[in-house]
Amino acid sequence: MLVKICGIQTIEAAQAAVLAGADWIGFVFAPSKRRVSLEQARAIATTLPPSIQTVGVFVNETVETMNGLASKVPLDYIQLHGQEDNLIAKKIEAKIMKAFSITEIKQADAANYPCDYLLVDAPRATYAGGNGVVFDWQQLKNLQLPHDKLMIAGGLTPDNVTSAIRLLQPTAVDVSSGVETNGKKDHNKITQFINRAKRKG
Repeated sequence: MLVKICGIQTIEAAQAAVLAGADWIGFVFAPSKRRVSLEQARAIATTLPPSIQTVGVFVNETVETMNGLASKVPLDYIQLHGQEDNLIAKKIEAKIMKAFSITEIKQADAANYPCDYLLVDAPRATYAGGNGVVFDWQQLKNLQLPHDKLMIAGGLTPDNVTSAIRLLQPTAVDVSSGVETNGKKDHNKITQFINRAKRKG
């Protein structure tokens, strides 16, 4: 099971994720309380071992901005978390994670979207992601998306991630607010989440 810890803003939180066995560190470049600057992301990225990949989260950003940040941080993946169409995706120079809300993915031709991972999240709110809202997992199970590309998010926590994995059988899970306490990344929760996702504890 691959695990992405998103909304990382400090070197300390990144290192906690690394030590626990995270596969991806996510930086939010979209409007959010977890937003980071290029300088912040690059400072954190320089501390990561080669085995950890970086993801930049964007919402309806220009291709030029996304590709520019991907080269400067650098980013291994760009996560498209808005209404970006196939034409936008084909212009991205990094690997791609494409996020759909559970309500959108029912209408979208998600299986044919040009991406490496399909991330299914809760219904959109003001900011597309990181709201800690759990969607009805049974809705996703009924869609029969390709499991080798399926990544789930939306209200996952150390307490429910095992159940989500058992039901949906994704390739990866993504968490942000579910490993926070009072709006800040909680190192113990990060460790618990990764251990349970990877069945280590």
